[in-house]
Amino acid sequence: MRRYGPALVLALCAGALLRISLFSTLYLRYVQPGLRPYLIASGVLLLVLGVVSALAAAGAHPHPDEHEHGDGHGHDHRDGPRVAWLLVVPALALLLFPPPALGSYSAERDAAARYEAQGIGTFPDLPKGDPVEITLSEFTSRALYDSSRTMEGRTLRMTGFVTKDDSTWYLTRLLISCCAADARPDKVEIHGTHAPAVDSWVTVTGTWVPNGEPGSDQAWPPVLSATEVKQVEQPENPYEKR
Repeated sequence: MRRYGPALVLALCAGALLRISLFSTLYLRYVQPGLRPYLIASGVLLLVLGVVSALAAAGAHPHPDEHEHGDGHGHDHRDGPRVAWLLVVPALALLLFPPPALGSYSAERDAAARYEAQGIGTFPDLPKGDPVEITLSEFTSRALYDSSRTMEGRTLRMTGFVTKDDSTWYLTRLLISCCAADARPDKVEIHGTHAPAVDSWVTVTGTWVPNGEPGSDQAWPPVLSATEVKQVEQPENPYEKR
């Protein structure tokens, strides 16, 4: 049975990849949507390698001198180290119990992350009509760097999950460039309402509260005065692209 071990590990890894990328959208918890074809291709390749490995193992014949105890001391040195079977654990975990998307713990751990120098400038006007649907990343960029203050006086609506810091709560979203490993938090301080449960997803409607000059330390974090907070389901893609 041990000679089928490599094939089994490859098949489990393939099943885990195909489960999250081909048969569901769970892959969005870990990577950007554009990487889905690569995950599917990797899963198919691992599955093919697993089948080839199993066929090779099935066609292998034992050496004439080989007997039940291998070298006569109760060991068969052709068997790989038993610790290699630990590789099955993460594959099974991903196959049966995919971990959730990153949440408040990851956001709070990097809450002091500094924004890259984007420079102060003008931004395009927001679409007409209120409320305006806007991402957290666009809101924070405009709040920090828009010299024309295009959000002032407008009703804005955005979705994220809840994080807290003492008596203050924030609407938060994790931004990724490629995958969850490079995620960094974007957050908006919410005034005017009580805090929902940490890690719950909400859609907040309100108006921007300007603080300090664009680009100054006083402008961070940006503030939204909320008029409505509505609890929602976690979006299919919990991350925003940066």
